[in-house]
Amino acid sequence: MPQLNPNPWFFIMLASWLTFSLLIQPKLLSFTSANPPFNKTPMTTKISSWTWPWT
Repeated sequence: MPQLNPNPWFFIMLASWLTFSLLIQPKLLSFTSANPPFNKTPMTTKISSWTWPWT
């Protein structure tokens, strides 16, 4: 069963993760977004208590 042999596939997975984390990810994180997030004041809503019919 070739699926149980981790010899070629472990190296391919390790090489792809190292490539992604060391080369591609810093290049993607250096881009600035078109719509940067900004701080909004949270809306406060009035919460009414529940009126129980048996009290």
